[in-house]
Amino acid sequence: MPPAAAAADFPTSPHLLVYPFISSGHIIPLLNLADRLLRRGVRVTALVTPFNQHLLRPLLSDHPSLYHPLVIPAPDVPCLSKNDLIVKVISMRHHHYPAVVEWFRSHPSPPVAILSDFFLGWTQDLASELGIPRVVLSPSAAFFVSIEFSLWQNLPKNSSDDENSTVTFGDVPNSPTYRWWQISRLFRMYKEGDADLEFHRQGWLANAASWGVVLNSFTELERVYIDYMKGRFGSDRVWAVGPLPPPVDDSASLTSRGGSRPVEAKKVLKWLDGREERSVVYVCCGSRTALANNQMAALAAALEMSRVHFVWCVKETMDGQVLDGHGRLPEGFESRTAGRGLVMRGWAPQVPILRHHAVGGFLTHCGWNLVLKAIGAGVVMLTWPMGADQYTDAKLLVDQLGVAIRACEAPADAVPDPAQLARALAASLDGTRPERGRMQKLSKAAADAVDGGSSERDLDGFVKSLTELQRGKSDAAAVDGER
Repeated sequence: MPPAAAAADFPTSPHLLVYPFISSGHIIPLLNLADRLLRRGVRVTALVTPFNQHLLRPLLSDHPSLYHPLVIPAPDVPCLSKNDLIVKVISMRHHHYPAVVEWFRSHPSPPVAILSDFFLGWTQDLASELGIPRVVLSPSAAFFVSIEFSLWQNLPKNSSDDENSTVTFGDVPNSPTYRWWQISRLFRMYKEGDADLEFHRQGWLANAASWGVVLNSFTELERVYIDYMKGRFGSDRVWAVGPLPPPVDDSASLTSRGGSRPVEAKKVLKWLDGREERSVVYVCCGSRTALANNQMAALAAALEMSRVHFVWCVKETMDGQVLDGHGRLPEGFESRTAGRGLVMRGWAPQVPILRHHAVGGFLTHCGWNLVLKAIGAGVVMLTWPMGADQYTDAKLLVDQLGVAIRACEAPADAVPDPAQLARALAASLDGTRPERGRMQKLSKAAADAVDGGSSERDLDGFVKSLTELQRGKSDAAAVDGER
C-alpha cells in the first residue's frame, strides 16, 4: 500500500465529497476505500453525523492534510414511514440536502463529484443542483445491483400472490430465477401510491441514472455482471475496486472498527490455536441478524449432531436492546459441547477468526462484507441467506461459482432441518470437496486483484477520472478569470 500523501504533493488533487449510509456495514467498506483514495492524493470530505464520526477518526490522524469531516447533526425525526430504512433515508434527505448545498456554495474549492451509498439515490438530485457528477458506491455485489435495477425499473408482478411463484430476470446475465420470497422485502411491499416506497424506488432509478458506479467487488469474482454494468454506464464509468475489508495486518482496525473487545479476541484466537488445521466451523450471521429461538435450537441441535468443532457468535441484542424471542441457547448446550465448541456473545474479531489455520468452514447469512472476508481467507462457506442481498449472494456462491455449500434455502423465518444442517456442517470440513479447491483459487484472485491487479487498476482509473474533472474545473475557472 502506498504511503499516506500530503496535500503539498498534489497541488491540483481532486476534491471528492463522500457520503456513506449510516449503518456500519455500509460505512466500514467506504472507510477502506477512502483510505486508498487519500493515499493517492485525493482530497476527501466525508459527510458524517456525531453518531458515526468516531469511525472515520482514524482517517483524520492518518491523512490530516487531505481528509476533512463534514459533521452535520442527525435530527430527531418523527416516524415518517413504517420501514426503518426508509425513515433513515428520508430524514437524511430532509436534513442534509440543504446543509450540503449551503456548505458547497460557501467552500473556496468545492468537490468535483459526490460518491454516495446506493441507499442515498436522492443525492443524484443534489449533485445535479450543484452541477457536479454523482457516483454510486455499492457495498454489495454487482449481481445484486443488477437485480435491483431490473426490479425497480420493470416492476415484475406476483399475479398469483403465491410466495413460491417465480420471477426470472431475463435482462440480467444468466437469466437468474428466484422465488418470490427471495426478492427484496421492500419490493414485495411496493404498491403504487405508497409515497415512502415510491421514494425508495426513485432512489434506485436515480442510481441507474448516475454518472458512474464504484463496486466493492473484483473482476475475477463476477466478471459477467461487472461487464453488464459497464454496458449500462459505459466501460470507463464502472470501477470494481474490492475486496475492501481491512487488510490482515491492520490489527488496530480489527479490534476497534467493530468494537473494542481485545479480551474476547485473544480468548477465541487462543482457543483456535489448540485446534487442528481446517477442523473448525465458524458460525456467524453478521452484526444485524439475530436468529429466532426456534432457529437457535435447530442450529444447536445440528452442531451437536455433526460433532464438528465450532466457534459460534451469538447475537442476543440489537443496538443495545435485548431481542425478545431471539438469541437464546438451549439449556445445557454449552456444557454438552464443552471442549469442542466456543460460544461468543456479541462482537467477534471476524477477520482473524476466518484467517486462522484452524477454521475450515463458515456458516453465514451471506452478507456481502462477510462473503468477501471469507473469500479473502479462502474458507468454504455454508449459505443460510435470510434477506436483503443475501439470496443473490448465495446463488452466486453456490450455483455460479461453486465455492459454497447450500445449508438452508428458505424464507427468513424458516427453521432448518437439524439433520440436514448437520450434514452440511460436516461437509464444509471435508478437504476432498471441490468447493475447497475452487475457493483457494478465488482467494488468490482476490489477493491479486488488490495487489497490482484488476481492482488496483480500476482504483487508479477512478482517481484519473476525478483528476480530469478537477482539471476541467480549473481550466474553466482560468477562462472565466481571463474574461
